[in-house]
Amino acid sequence: MNLLKLLLTTAEEGGAKDQAAAGCNSPLPMIIILVVLIAAYVWMTISSRKRQKEEQAKVQAIKVGDKVKTIGGVCGIIAEINDEENTFVLETGTEENKSYVKFDKAAIYQTQSMSEPEEETAEVETPAEPTQEVQETETTETQETKVEETENKEDKE
Repeated sequence: MNLLKLLLTTAEEGGAKDQAAAGCNSPLPMIIILVVLIAAYVWMTISSRKRQKEEQAKVQAIKVGDKVKTIGGVCGIIAEINDEENTFVLETGTEENKSYVKFDKAAIYQTQSMSEPEEETAEVETPAEPTQEVQETETTETQETKVEETENKEDKE
């Protein structure tokens, strides 16, 4: 019986120590984790809807003559659009050997309108007309270079 009392008192003392070591049983950490998870879910949903709207606008903005790249990697120019079937006909190949392939609009990966200028061919500023001093300096420098080249040729011979 003494052994049983000893075990019970030891268990009660140990249980009290565990609660004190664990700190207060506050739901605050659980609430913080829950708020962070909800915020992440809302952020992912909003960004997904935004991306979906952009894709839809891109598909709706295509017109005959636009360059298109499909999700399968086929590149070409739109020859025909059928809004009822939600499809388009893509013209690919060379001038001598053209191919026409019908795709669903959902297969569009990239578009480039023919009316828009390409990003790579941005306008480059042309330098201003050189002043007369610069032209004279360039002329004398090129003349000096030519004289040196002819002297070098003569020395080699």
